[in-house]
Amino acid sequence: MAIADLRREYKLADLHREDLAADPLAQFRRWFDEVSEARSRRGEPSLAEVNAMNLSTVDAQGKPSARIVLLKAVDARGFVFFTNYQSRKGVELAANPNAALVFHWADLERQVCIAGVVEKTSREESVLYFKSRPRGSQLAAWTSLQSEIISDRAALDARWKELDAEYFGKEIPLPPFWGGYVLKPERVEFWQGRPSRLHDRFCYTRQADSSWRIERLSP
Repeated sequence: MAIADLRREYKLADLHREDLAADPLAQFRRWFDEVSEARSRRGEPSLAEVNAMNLSTVDAQGKPSARIVLLKAVDARGFVFFTNYQSRKGVELAANPNAALVFHWADLERQVCIAGVVEKTSREESVLYFKSRPRGSQLAAWTSLQSEIISDRAALDARWKELDAEYFGKEIPLPPFWGGYVLKPERVEFWQGRPSRLHDRFCYTRQADSSWRIERLSP
């Protein structure tokens, strides 16, 4: 199979400057809601992976890595997610807090590309979110030494069962090595697929006074 033959034409919508909110976070929420609503109309769960995002980080030697994580909140600060601080992404963010996010919503032929600086959330915010997680996910946060080599699956399952027994009938505390991050955006691009690859692209760039400059980019 020739990969080059896997081609589709983008023709669902267009994007104009006058359509855009003045603030990229407001524009992001608008698109997020539109994708959720479109999936609901098709009978899919409203958040069926709509909050999945590619998180790219760079280590101390400048080598990049990427993975899919889940957005858990978006507010005036930026984009919030949670993970193990000792994982590969946690170690890389500690060495270099510059990171990028990409949301790809193929069903509406849209992408949002975000770049900025990542900071840890407060411990209080991490505790609040951790308490909202299912019990199994709370135990998994303690079980997994994320990104480290393990002998086999059986060892992981055995550790989970040990912790399940240890915390039976008890509240599971937030691990000291686990918590939230917020990516504070400096640049946000909204991409709408168009026919013949003449896509609509608009880029928001944060200015020194915290306002946003909006510019159309060539596809």
